[in-house]
Amino acid sequence: MRSILLVTLTLFISTKINSQGCCSGGSGSPIAGGASQGVLLDRQMEVGVNYQTISTNKYLAGDVDTISAIKSFKSDYLYFRLAYGVTKDFTMSVESGYFLNKTQIGILDDTSHSSGIGDLILFPRYDVLNHTSEKKRTEITLGMGYKIPLGKYNDSSIVYRNPYNGHNTWATMGPTVQPTNGSNDFIFYGFFFRGYPLKNFRVFANVLYVRKGFNPLGQKFGDYSSVGIFMGKTFFKKLGVTVQIKGEHVAKMQVDKNIDMVALYGVDPKATGAVKVFFVPQLSYSYKSFTVYGLTEIPLYQYVNYSQVASHFQMTIGMSYRFFAYKSGIVKPTDKTAEIYVCPMHPEVTSAVPAKCPKCGMDLEKKK
Repeated sequence: MRSILLVTLTLFISTKINSQGCCSGGSGSPIAGGASQGVLLDRQMEVGVNYQTISTNKYLAGDVDTISAIKSFKSDYLYFRLAYGVTKDFTMSVESGYFLNKTQIGILDDTSHSSGIGDLILFPRYDVLNHTSEKKRTEITLGMGYKIPLGKYNDSSIVYRNPYNGHNTWATMGPTVQPTNGSNDFIFYGFFFRGYPLKNFRVFANVLYVRKGFNPLGQKFGDYSSVGIFMGKTFFKKLGVTVQIKGEHVAKMQVDKNIDMVALYGVDPKATGAVKVFFVPQLSYSYKSFTVYGLTEIPLYQYVNYSQVASHFQMTIGMSYRFFAYKSGIVKPTDKTAEIYVCPMHPEVTSAVPAKCPKCGMDLEKKK
């Protein structure tokens, strides 16, 4: 059951788009593709990658449409995760991302563009409760991570080309199109899960808080927090359907008193910070230890301070693969086998000797 949970429910914590930026290059969550995570099994490994695309031309003042200050914003992002179950209760993951494209087009067709590596995230998680019975399974996981900026946060672009002598004037691009915000951040995480194996149904929730630090430019992007409530069901043992209602809050940006953000980057710190609510449907398909999934985030409500770019379209597709760093000890039964051991959660897993299920880690029980 844990294997189905952790692979099927690999959900993306969305990062809002506004004048502060998105993803690792701004005020949102630096984690993509691993928000709803418990822990892996002992010595189990997971390799995952997802592709996330964001685009918007929506502009709000408060919660009302207003005249846009840009034509469009678009981001294409690859996110990678490598996780290892150090023990049955403790999992360590190393995660990072790469921007294939991050482009903002202004109303005068002035364009800012960047690409490159984003952040490195060290994300340990520990199970404080994990109880399984025949009818239900309960898990509570806590985590505290650390984000290290690897990418550019002060990259420049051409803002004016002199038509007479061909000389270019360069300026530092705004935070929206930088691959990272340049700060070291702390990540606090909580996860609650309740599953009903006999009905292939589960409900769960997560909370995330990212405490932002100041970067070398004297900027502190708003702290990010989110709460998600999920319901999911598995059909035909392989197809997973999950829906989520998620609320998120981003605090206002803070800057050093000697920095003029409007003059230098075209960003007004007063026009930062937001509250948003999303509906997030997801489909996944699992075959053995391999899972593919896709989801989209649909904004239900958005309120931004002053006027900002708002969330519009966001889609994520991904895949993950899990395997054990050791053999499970399972011996396939034969016609002459006197005893057969079966997993209570996955009856298709059988053994001729006592062993652990490679899918959920439970001890196989002797078939009566």
